[in-house]
Amino acid sequence: MCGATPWEEIETQSGLSRAEVLEAARVYREADRSVISWCLGITRHEHGVDTVREIVNLLLLRGNLGREGAGPSPVRGHSNVQGNRTCGIDHRPGEEFLDRLAEACAIEPPRAHGLDTVGTIKAMHDGGVKVFVGMGGNFALAAPDTPYTYEALRRCELTVQVSTKLNRSHVVHGRRALILPCLGRTEKDHQRKGIQSTSVEDSMSMVHMSVGMKRPASPHLLSEPAVIAGMARAALPDSATPWEWYVEDYDRIRDTMAKALDGFEDFNRRVRLPLGFRIKQPARELVFLAPSGRAEFAGPPLPDVVPEPGTLALGTMRSHDQWNTTIYSDDDRYRGVRNLRTLVFMNRADMRERGIADMARVDITSTARDGSRRQLDGYLAVPYDIPRGCAAGYMPEMNVPCALDDYSTQSDQPIMKHVKVTIEPAS
Repeated sequence: MCGATPWEEIETQSGLSRAEVLEAARVYREADRSVISWCLGITRHEHGVDTVREIVNLLLLRGNLGREGAGPSPVRGHSNVQGNRTCGIDHRPGEEFLDRLAEACAIEPPRAHGLDTVGTIKAMHDGGVKVFVGMGGNFALAAPDTPYTYEALRRCELTVQVSTKLNRSHVVHGRRALILPCLGRTEKDHQRKGIQSTSVEDSMSMVHMSVGMKRPASPHLLSEPAVIAGMARAALPDSATPWEWYVEDYDRIRDTMAKALDGFEDFNRRVRLPLGFRIKQPARELVFLAPSGRAEFAGPPLPDVVPEPGTLALGTMRSHDQWNTTIYSDDDRYRGVRNLRTLVFMNRADMRERGIADMARVDITSTARDGSRRQLDGYLAVPYDIPRGCAAGYMPEMNVPCALDDYSTQSDQPIMKHVKVTIEPAS
């Protein structure tokens, strides 16, 4: 299938010349071993899953799987993003995991699937979800379609934020709202059995201990496990789960995890090793869980991703002085910008074509799949070395034009790296 794709089509869809593609292929072919790393710039597209499959195809072609210094390396953010899916935070958990969880915890977990981010926002908006509990994060600003998300949160009967730092989600809330300050991971966590440590997972699937060293900001702060256990006991007073016993000693939590989670056997000993331990991944050991027992190449078609005439593909991103939705300053040392965030980066040729001068004010209009439109007015156009047909701006400001219903049919990821927009001089 891939061999039948004409070079003209490859050049058109990639934005690269045949010579550039062949030069990149030469570098890869001559490398002894290769790592391919990616993050949201790959996945937050309609065809993000197919793109990752092609990355794995490429690695397989040169044997860059199952050996040191080679392989796929998705960048997965901070420790709670990495560890939550590993530990079963999944709105569509498998039956095997649920069976082990039931046995380890002596409960019967819900078997019905839950909701992802998009589904949760819609359910809150429609009244199907009445209570929202957030563990850290800034849901109001991290999600797409900011006005719709705000309205959804405000329709909840109750919103609860368990947090170490105030953010926009604390003021965009339900009819009733709670802010529950908690200990941060850098603070000492005193429980009945002494100072506690938490376990975290890094981008390379290494699990290790994290012990807070700082004095807590207040003696009244509870840890996140204590908050969750307290909620559970209040909501389920007759629960047989020993919530208070777990909070006394986090090793007890890890012992239960060792029974419920594949690869976490002997958890408390292994996590205390000098470098912790690496979660086992079958493909790293050349164990492939396909029916054939071998690695299998994918053959997805080459989609048409070139913007329609007059439109641009807008991608959202972060600045240098920004951590997720937390903005520490309006400077971006990566791109030479100072004291400005309400901007859009554009190719100079695209600017000339539209009669847009450097640093001129522009209006940005997005068109969703359902034909609805969203607009940002008065942003400054900044010329930048970006491919023709593309534009970029900072999140969370640029989340406004991202329609909630525009998500990948392959992964349910909001499409926040390929938003169809028109940009014109400000009216």
